[in-house]
Amino acid sequence: MSATTSATRAITTGRGRPRIAASGPRESILSRAGAMVVMSVFTLYFLVPLWWLVVASTKSRGDLFSTNPLWFADFQLIENIGALFAYRDGVYGRWLLNSALYAGLGGVIATVIAAMCGYALAKYKFPGREAIFNTVLGGVLVPATALALPLFLLFSQVQLTNTLWAVLLPSIVSPFGVYLSRVFAEASVPDELLEASRLDGAGEVRTFFTVSIRLMFPALVTVFLFQFVSIWNNFFLPLIMLRSEELFPVTYGLYAWNSTINQFPELRTFVLVGSLLSIVPLIVTFLLLQRYWRSGLGSGALK
Repeated sequence: MSATTSATRAITTGRGRPRIAASGPRESILSRAGAMVVMSVFTLYFLVPLWWLVVASTKSRGDLFSTNPLWFADFQLIENIGALFAYRDGVYGRWLLNSALYAGLGGVIATVIAAMCGYALAKYKFPGREAIFNTVLGGVLVPATALALPLFLLFSQVQLTNTLWAVLLPSIVSPFGVYLSRVFAEASVPDELLEASRLDGAGEVRTFFTVSIRLMFPALVTVFLFQFVSIWNNFFLPLIMLRSEELFPVTYGLYAWNSTINQFPELRTFVLVGSLLSIVPLIVTFLLLQRYWRSGLGSGALK
């Protein structure tokens, strides 16, 4: 038997055609079981708090500590939600709308700006292009909390603190979005297509918004999803920028309620129910955009 024949084994199928059985190391049962155990532990680690939140949101204030914390008692979720939105003339609903405004509008503007910057860095050659891109990459490494105090001082100088702009304007900058847009534009927008568009008389702006942005759409949805989640969960920036309760996002509003639970015990149930409702928009947005999110991340991994 030759070396080639010993490396692979030809197995005759029902039609008489040889089928090559690939030889290689087999995964042991022990390693597979160990991997399943580790994944199960981490799954429980992430899901148990969420399950507790769902169960606790369905209970009354009296049942919250007197019943099993991981199982239901008297199901009062609808009543709790109604009481939450009726409390203090529906201030929680205002917080949800504020978060939707900050995250929705900020995410869209940040996505458009990141797409234009990434496209320019990918398709135009100009002096200092790589230096600018390296600076953008450095911005990805800077935590948002490190920029909060400088932003507060800048907005104080122009008297924009305690306004919608104090939260919205810093949210429209996304260094990661610029990085992902450049990588995706290099991989998905052919130079030949741009030249053909220019020969047809289209300007650079029209070429970008009618041709390039459609090819970059999966990456742009990914950028929007990341930015939307980041703005929605942002806490530290509203903490130092806002003082008026009607401008609070839902994260900061729930924190303010949670800080006064000792003085107002009825807020405990409102904080739990409000926390549960605050993650629903994130789940819905992710489920609607997950297929674009996967393709965008996959294209970004090509480089």
